[in-house]
Parts: sequence; structure tokens; C-alpha cells
Amino acid sequence: MQGILLKNRGSRIFKRIGLANLVLIIPFIASFITNEVQWTPFDYAVASVLLSGFAVLLELGLLYTRPGIWRWMSVFLILLVFALVYVELAVGIFVSPIAGS
Repeated sequence: MQGILLKNRGSRIFKRIGLANLVLIIPFIASFITNEVQWTPFDYAVASVLLSGFAVLLELGLLYTRPGIWRWMSVFLILLVFALVYVELAVGIFVSPIAGS
């Protein structure tokens, strides 16, 4: 029974990673429509790693926390970290070496 649960959990993680990376179709299509979007392959790779890491952390947060306030807090913390890293990479709000501008 334990093996079945772990097998299903692994397929859920891969589904979440796939769905998260499906979002990258939007800038890919936009790059053909307008000149405003000029992503390089490195930009797609960084976005894919960021989205995949977010999906895995979210799944692990949901897996290892009990239902209730701790689960909500873990999901909120994961979303907050994702948003801060995304904003830093996009516009460099903290002026770090990884800033995008």
C-alpha cells in the first residue's frame, strides 16, 4: 500500500511541474506577436527552474504539513518566497547580483 501512495505522489509532482511549465507558452507565443517580449533560451531555462522548484516545494509543503493553520502558513511562505524571487529577477527590487535590470 505504501508503494502505491508514493507512486501516485511522484506522478502528482510531475503533473504539477508540467502544469507550471505550461505557463511558459504565454511568453513564447507573445514573442512572435510583439517585439516587447525578447526572451533568450537562458530566460526560459531560468523561468522553468523557478516554476519547477515552486511546484515541488508546494507539493512538499502540502505533503509534510498537517491540515490547518500550519498548512496555510507553509503555502503562504512558499508563495511569498516565489513572488520575491520572481520580482527580483524581473526588475531588481533589492538590487542584488541576480537582478534582471
